[in-house]
Amino acid sequence: MLHGYAPALLNGSLLTLALALASLALACLLGLVFAAARLSRSRALQALSLAYTTLIRGVPDLVLMLLVFFGGQLAVNALAQRLGHADYIDVDPFIAGTLTIGFIFGAYLSETFRGAFLALPAGQREAALACGLSRAQTLRRIELPQMLRHALPALSNNWLVLVKSTAIVSVIGLNDMMLRATQAAGATREPFVFYAAAALIYLAITSASELGFKALQRKASVGVRAGSL
Repeated sequence: MLHGYAPALLNGSLLTLALALASLALACLLGLVFAAARLSRSRALQALSLAYTTLIRGVPDLVLMLLVFFGGQLAVNALAQRLGHADYIDVDPFIAGTLTIGFIFGAYLSETFRGAFLALPAGQREAALACGLSRAQTLRRIELPQMLRHALPALSNNWLVLVKSTAIVSVIGLNDMMLRATQAAGATREPFVFYAAAALIYLAITSASELGFKALQRKASVGVRAGSL
């Protein structure tokens, strides 16, 4: 049915999943950093975080992808020439895709994490500090586990959108599932078959992800449910 292109689609789907996971890791890191900046007492950090989220909400994902890929190549090569490197440097599409998608979803996760931190009772932090825990220990042992429980539903939604957003990396030449589906569709002149196959693979990934996040939410809520009875 797929005219021998099934292995290519499978390899492309593995690359898509790797891109999504790498982008999620970067997005979570940026989300925590900018959530902390937004919650800080520094007006400069608050303004920086607000500017970041405003930029992401106002610029389409595809435009950012092209800016990072082509603008990044210009910047890298300009810097290399200043350092005396004469050969042209190609920016890896996987790296460009990871940076762009991670940068985009870092903005959304910063709001998710900020809301989750605000949902925590302030008295818990004060109690932990009064018991002799440092701020770092309080954050790691008290606040982060509870914050994650509050953030999981929104984190799940962002992950599902992120997985689908990886399709835009095909425009910069990454040999992901969408690019391979496009190549197979052009070679066989059966676009419906291969785009439908790609859609089913995305659906399988997102469906499995939903089950995984539901299991995490149940695990994270066990103590809360027991305590509320």
